[in-house]
Amino acid sequence: MLTTFIAFLGACTLIAASPGPGTMLIIRKSLQSRRAGFMTVLGNETGVFVWGLAAAFGLTALLAASEVAYDVMRIVGAVVLVTFGVRTLLEVRRGTGKAEVPGAPQAGEEERSGWSSYRAGLVCNLANPKAAVFAMSFLPQFVPDGVPHLPAMVALAAIWAVFEVGYYGVYVWFVGRMRAIISRERVRRRLELASGGVLVALGVRMAVEG
Repeated sequence: MLTTFIAFLGACTLIAASPGPGTMLIIRKSLQSRRAGFMTVLGNETGVFVWGLAAAFGLTALLAASEVAYDVMRIVGAVVLVTFGVRTLLEVRRGTGKAEVPGAPQAGEEERSGWSSYRAGLVCNLANPKAAVFAMSFLPQFVPDGVPHLPAMVALAAIWAVFEVGYYGVYVWFVGRMRAIISRERVRRRLELASGGVLVALGVRMAVEG
């Protein structure tokens, strides 16, 4: 049991370390504020847990078996990523959000920004069909023999999500620590342009891949 758990955490680390849409969105939101970055992490991991539950109940198998459903989700996910990326690039071009990094937002604005970031993280994850199929193929491998399948899958999904909250929380903390450098307008604009461009590229890639 302990060996399986350690192997599972190791696999979770490798998964989190692989760059993807969620990672780029977390970094992009962390450039705005630490709260926005962390709320994006929570949204993303809520999506991870939802896909884990779907895998536990066998729902993701239906998605994997239906080419039409998979393609529809793939196109929706691509549109979501491209939208996030284009919005980022337009904000940089208009010069909006300049005060987001160096200055602290007002309480009401911070709350709206936080929930907006949470939704962005959640939508980004749920709109990715590969996350669903991956959860279906990943979690069952770590269910110990003789353990009830459904409770074990749900527990593993919860552990996976909580682990990634801590892992990506380090990203948010690191960006916050680099605030003195990031607050420089030229640096911030380049980082925003890079993150927006990568999100668009990932969306296009998702759209053209089968």
